[in-house]
Amino acid sequence: MIGDFLANRLKKSIEKNMKKSTLTSDAISETMREIRLALLEADVNNEVVKDFIKSVEAKARGEYILDGLNSSQMMVKIVHEELVNIFGKTAKELSFASKPTIVMMVGLQGSGKTTTTGKIAKFVEKKYQKNHCWWLVIFIVPLQLIS
Repeated sequence: MIGDFLANRLKKSIEKNMKKSTLTSDAISETMREIRLALLEADVNNEVVKDFIKSVEAKARGEYILDGLNSSQMMVKIVHEELVNIFGKTAKELSFASKPTIVMMVGLQGSGKTTTTGKIAKFVEKKYQKNHCWWLVIFIVPLQLIS
């Protein structure tokens, strides 16, 4: 699921650059540049970003604006379709077949692992009416070990 910060960045960059009634080459390029930066700042893999930008750009350059939509709405439609292609078209249910069920959260320091874990716990409790014991183990790798 895309975080609110990233979703807002994508929306703002599209709205800022797509003010005309047509999808111009310059507006598409500027929007793609800003979307690329937003995705990279959100720690999305560089190869995924390249493929995503290439695909969105190709679709945007070949699209005609549908009746009833303006250029920013059309760009949102294209970006949404590509995000659905990346994340998958069908949702997968959580499986609690094994005891205990283990979920590993991985991310950079400050990227929202603890918050996301709390949200998942609340979601599981509401949807499945299951009270699970959640353990949060935090292991931060010092930068000296990485480099």
